[in-house]
Amino acid sequence: MKRFLIGLAIFFVLAVILALALLPGFVEGQINRVTPHEPYEISEETRALHQRLVIADLHADTLLWARDPLKRASRGHVDLPRLDEGNVALQVFTAVTKVPFGQNYESNEAGSDVLPWLLMAQRWPARTWDSLLERALYQAWKLEDAERRAPETLRIIRSRADLDALLAARAEGSRQIGGLLGIEGSHPLEGGIANVERLHAAGYRLMGLHHFFDNELGGSFHGITGEGLSDFGKEALREMERLGITIDVAHSSPAVVEDVLAIATKPIVLSHTGLRGACDSPRNLDDDLAKRIAAKGGVIGIGYWPGAICDSSPANVVRTIRYAIGLLGVDHVGLGSDYDGAVRTDFDTSEIAVLTEEMRKANFTEEEIFKVMGGNVIRIFRENLPAE
Repeated sequence: MKRFLIGLAIFFVLAVILALALLPGFVEGQINRVTPHEPYEISEETRALHQRLVIADLHADTLLWARDPLKRASRGHVDLPRLDEGNVALQVFTAVTKVPFGQNYESNEAGSDVLPWLLMAQRWPARTWDSLLERALYQAWKLEDAERRAPETLRIIRSRADLDALLAARAEGSRQIGGLLGIEGSHPLEGGIANVERLHAAGYRLMGLHHFFDNELGGSFHGITGEGLSDFGKEALREMERLGITIDVAHSSPAVVEDVLAIATKPIVLSHTGLRGACDSPRNLDDDLAKRIAAKGGVIGIGYWPGAICDSSPANVVRTIRYAIGLLGVDHVGLGSDYDGAVRTDFDTSEIAVLTEEMRKANFTEEEIFKVMGGNVIRIFRENLPAE
């Protein structure tokens, strides 16, 4: 009987270990999905044009998940092999550090957080379980580790010099991909202004002020208060600008966006979104505010998922881009996929040539395609990044 109980206990422990090992992959497989489809037909003319593009995407949450970004995965949307297949030159990798229970577009309390369970299952260091700052630092380390293991494949972009070196290398035929660290909401500052510099030292060069809940910087678009920037938020914004960190107002309340536009001295981005006039979703800011971001030199990244653009087909992504160009001007529209951000899309990053194909079918000019697919994003980072 004793041996039976010991055997049962061992079986139970092994079953728990196996379940924990499989859980992260199962969870991601359920929420970072690509709609099943036949291979997209891409003309030879489109393939030739697509290979000449410098493609940049403003938002992917890949670093949250339990997989090696250097290896092609059978789940999710982004990894380095698929970025290479899609001819993507620059990917912003955004760190998610807190997710409220029942996350939704309308109203979220700041008090809950589902991530500790996922992080434990993924065997993240114990220091990340209860510290948002440590979660951000760990995700920066994950990208650094990938760069260290494959410098010929990945280059982290920390400065204009890094960006220029990447672009020059790719112009000479290199397939190296640039990774720029961004953050989804500035709650990892944990109320301490010195942490802006700490995150900058870790490599962060784009910082979203909010995610789905209000924080010390002010109100989220999906929070409770709807407030504008707090005094701490204004101080943090100035420190970010001083260090060459691009400000991202995705998920910020309209009042925060108003305040940022009033005090920012450099162009800002709205990294991943739709436009209210093209898709009347509670995820999207009013077109008026989007126009004001563009008027101050900013760039709006158009997403690929239904909550932002209603219909996630490649043709409708391009229709939304055409609407954005008409509203904002061609110099202020880019790509903001929200890949690996708990969204369903109709194509992953390896298939992004389908957007080039749909743009050609919709009679986009080559200048429009070059700017939207990456030129505008490259420009704004060259304006905002520190020189060295």
